[in-house]
Amino acid sequence: MSHIRILGAVALTLALASAGALAEPKNGKPGQGGQPYSQPEHSRYEQGPSIDIRAVRHTLQLHRDLYQPAAPLPPGVRKNLARGKPLPPGIAMKLDQRLVDRLPHYSGYEWRQVGRDLLLIAAGGIIYEILENVLE
Repeated sequence: MSHIRILGAVALTLALASAGALAEPKNGKPGQGGQPYSQPEHSRYEQGPSIDIRAVRHTLQLHRDLYQPAAPLPPGVRKNLARGKPLPPGIAMKLDQRLVDRLPHYSGYEWRQVGRDLLLIAAGGIIYEILENVLE
């Protein structure tokens, strides 16, 4: 009798697992009722350009005269800076155009200084990349 219960439990488990696999869309992305998959806003920044961080750091080392060293950000402000989140208003400074011309250019993105950090900001104001403490 216990073998029958075990076989029944295994059969039920397999049936439930296969039903879940059959319900998933063919493209492997979540969605319901054939609706197109909509990527969450916070993860869209991952589709941006590939940043050559070494080249950026090298450019900054060669052109220290083109930016102003700044004090570090207060901890409360720093914790609000994160990739994929909007840039808090009023804290970013524009860089000297001569430095911007030497940094890698990414269409639709802009370099900004926030304290000692260099940020690459998407056109919509979303933080794409943060290079911490490079502007010391």
